[in-house]
Amino acid sequence: MASTIGFIGFGLIGGSLAKGLKKKHPELRIMAYSHNPSELEVAQEDGIVNVVLNDALSPKLTECDMIFLAAPVEHNIEYLKPVSELMKEGAILTDVSSTKTEICERAKELGLGDRFIGGHPMAGSEQSGYKAATDYLFSNAYYIISPISENQRLIDALKTVAADLQAISIVVDPVKHDKSIAAVSHLPHIVASSLVNIVKESDDKNHTMKTLAAGGFRDITRIASSSPEMWEQICDTNAKPLVEILDRYIAMLQGISTSLKKDTSDKTILHMFESSREYRNSIDAKNKGALTPDYGFSIDIADEVGAISTISVILASKGISIKNIGINNARDHGEGALRISFYQEDAEERAREILTHYQYDIRG
Repeated sequence: MASTIGFIGFGLIGGSLAKGLKKKHPELRIMAYSHNPSELEVAQEDGIVNVVLNDALSPKLTECDMIFLAAPVEHNIEYLKPVSELMKEGAILTDVSSTKTEICERAKELGLGDRFIGGHPMAGSEQSGYKAATDYLFSNAYYIISPISENQRLIDALKTVAADLQAISIVVDPVKHDKSIAAVSHLPHIVASSLVNIVKESDDKNHTMKTLAAGGFRDITRIASSSPEMWEQICDTNAKPLVEILDRYIAMLQGISTSLKKDTSDKTILHMFESSREYRNSIDAKNKGALTPDYGFSIDIADEVGAISTISVILASKGISIKNIGINNARDHGEGALRISFYQEDAEERAREILTHYQYDIRG
């Protein structure tokens, strides 16, 4: 592992990378630049950042063995040339952009095959900024590596970073990456935001839809709370593959609408649900995508005084911390009365065992 690492951009992703690497290598020296200096002050107080950079192109970057471009993707592309010119011999430059084709093509144009390698740690949160960063954000998440050359030293270096973060490294061509991510990450964000907006525009003056928007709607649209500016840039830099998959999705929705307008069922909707269920069940539920998975479950309890505190006491007595607990006002997908989430997978599994032992009815 490099002895000095630099970050240009220090929000959720940059901060989580730094925390995760610092946890693995406490001796690591980290320097960072952010357009929000107050976040760097907090990171310095946390013992994560050793050197605060006052400029994205600070001469101190010459001391770095590895530099992460962790700003929005359009800024990362702009930083490629000037940052590469500051780097010392043998230093490695990488990025965390969620689109790869444009930045990798630009790096090729600049002749950076001996120092740049594209990267995309596929984890995130509907929250943003360093305040939301954790040292375990990338645990069991895919860390996509998109090389622009056959330089094995760069590939091995980024694989080491992924391993230190307990992430799963996978090498993917930039074009194939963007096409795949358009379908499994970028389109879902558009769908989630569109769902929220259609409910907003269709609701009555008493906000009946908003009141009932729980259960499945809440979970499906959770990602709509992500940074609008960031997602605008992501869509702009991945426009071609995103338009292709979006047009196919629109055509699929049109087919469903046409089927619903018929007097008798043509089985289009049944086939859609059958096919989607089969494919969805084949996806490993523990793989992280663009958002941190919700390690949690629903649980049914009696509507009586102390019911929630009893569960909290049981779990606390076993050393299990609860990340969040909430009441399901509309349990339209067979959910229990409460939704409990945990910080890590092993905590969820232990909580299931313990509450099942106490004969609680756990759902999901």
